[in-house]
Amino acid sequence: MPIALLALAIGAFGIGTTEFVIMGLLPQVADSFQVSIPTAGFLITGYALGVVAGAPLMTVLGTRVPRKKMLMLLMGLFIIGNVVSATAPVFGVMLAGRIVASFAHGAFFGIGSVVAAGLVAPQKKAGAIAMMFTGLTLANVIGVPLGTLIGQDIGWRLTFLLVAGLGVVGLLGVAKLVPQQPGPEGVRLRHEIAAFRNVQVLLAMAMTVLGFGGVFAAITYISPMMTSVAGFSEGGVTWLLVLFGLGMVSGNLIGGRFADRALMPMLYVSLGGLALVLGLFTLTAHDRIASAVTVFLIGGLGFATVSPLQKRVLDQASGAPTLASAVNIGAFNLGNALSAWLGGIVISAGLGYTAPNWVGAVLAASALVLALVSSTLERRSGPVGPAGSVTRVVAGSAPAEPTSPPERTAPADRTLQAEPTPVTGLAPEVSANR
Repeated sequence: MPIALLALAIGAFGIGTTEFVIMGLLPQVADSFQVSIPTAGFLITGYALGVVAGAPLMTVLGTRVPRKKMLMLLMGLFIIGNVVSATAPVFGVMLAGRIVASFAHGAFFGIGSVVAAGLVAPQKKAGAIAMMFTGLTLANVIGVPLGTLIGQDIGWRLTFLLVAGLGVVGLLGVAKLVPQQPGPEGVRLRHEIAAFRNVQVLLAMAMTVLGFGGVFAAITYISPMMTSVAGFSEGGVTWLLVLFGLGMVSGNLIGGRFADRALMPMLYVSLGGLALVLGLFTLTAHDRIASAVTVFLIGGLGFATVSPLQKRVLDQASGAPTLASAVNIGAFNLGNALSAWLGGIVISAGLGYTAPNWVGAVLAASALVLALVSSTLERRSGPVGPAGSVTRVVAGSAPAEPTSPPERTAPADRTLQAEPTPVTGLAPEVSANR
């Protein structure tokens, strides 16, 4: 893997840290600005909604900007947002800083996915995307716990200043290591938007919302679930989140490796396994060891879907993938917000702290159904090859050779073109393509 992926991973590490570290610092931030915990929670909701809105907006604004330069501009925006958050005199200013930082999130991962895929051979694209997302997963293992510890012991403002410093390192890394990679010739905004007319792109994004939403239906409420049901202390929940992050790292690497070999089968396994594990979590949540194993598996199976789904969008929106890739990152955050809302509904209905696990299982199972539908549609309506020959595409594999009658064989050094055949009562011959 090229060293340029390291720069993208550093940027992803900083973004992942700033997204999730606020969850452990809400009490300190609330006390500092003298607001309630629910009010401080808008720092989380505002960031998620900023990612959903900012991903397409920033990508559209950067349509005519070379990808490397756009990545540098996005890291600059990320730095500004975190410095504003760290130095905010009032709560409203900090919220604005969070939103500014969130606008860099979706576009960075979307454009970064395209850049990462372009740095390697076609058969290694999912692995390259997974390497970039490793920075995001490591943020949950290292960045978030360390940032939470610093924020609680020294001050939350220092945490956000250090995150801004990570952004500076990421910016310098992109400037130094990422090669110039101009966009494809002739691609304009209308081409990027046209990708959303492809039903396979929309299905992949729906799988993103539902599949990763299943993960956060459970993880959003892991603290009350583990302390009230499993009997963990509050300190024990911190280590459970580290275990969840280790699962994310493992799943991300495994998903990227096997998605390059068989993308759709990898999605079947990860989504099916995720639905099963989330369903079982309602039972395993009553035992400490079993719940710890389950939390690890949720992280692993959940993040095993990320690089395959991102590559699926890139493949289906080939030729104009940048906007679709960025919007798919927003879809992850949309799934987070949707699942957290649904999980809160079932808890408020009196169904208990384990009820969100069932919500997550249903969401993941729905994503699996969409994956099967997507594969079925792809097999039934394989692209038509040159000269009208039908090309059957098996999900997760390279396109097959166009079929042709055995009677005619094209010479090795030329391609026969199909010619109009008069109606004679005989079946027209279809040329062979080599």
